[in-house]
Amino acid sequence: MASPLIYKTSMAFLLQSPFLTRTPLTLTNFSTSRRTLSTVLLSAPCFLSSPGRGLCLEFKFVAPDLTVEEARPRARIHAQELVELKDLIQLESWKEAQKSLRSSASSLRQELYTIIQSMPGSRRPQLRKLYSDLFNSVTRLDYAARSKDAGRVQECYNQIVAALDNIYAIIQ
Repeated sequence: MASPLIYKTSMAFLLQSPFLTRTPLTLTNFSTSRRTLSTVLLSAPCFLSSPGRGLCLEFKFVAPDLTVEEARPRARIHAQELVELKDLIQLESWKEAQKSLRSSASSLRQELYTIIQSMPGSRRPQLRKLYSDLFNSVTRLDYAARSKDAGRVQECYNQIVAALDNIYAIIQ
């Protein structure tokens, strides 16, 4: 414990300090709201980290950086990769199937979105519905593979293939 002399001296110094005569700094003294401040503090890691670390936000889905001419062949490649999941599903290699599914589906999502946006307005609602069905089936397949449910995985795979066939029948 500190000696009484040091304690009295430090207390006297603190009481005379100009820091105590000013209004203490609190969140209510700022001109920004607590909500704004918390949003900035919570989103700082997203914007300050390097892009390869996985914490950053990707805005590619909102603003596609591909032209339709570039997206069409790439979409076909990624769709073919989804169809080729059949081998991994038959081998019941669930982790590898999930990795392949996630990598090809994320790219395919962006490319199909670009293609759908370039289509005439009359075709878009039907394509958006098929697009939604396709990626809902992709999500369900991912969950089924995680739980190692072979029957559900096969059912979702068949839905993915059917949705891809329907999409490509319309966009060709």
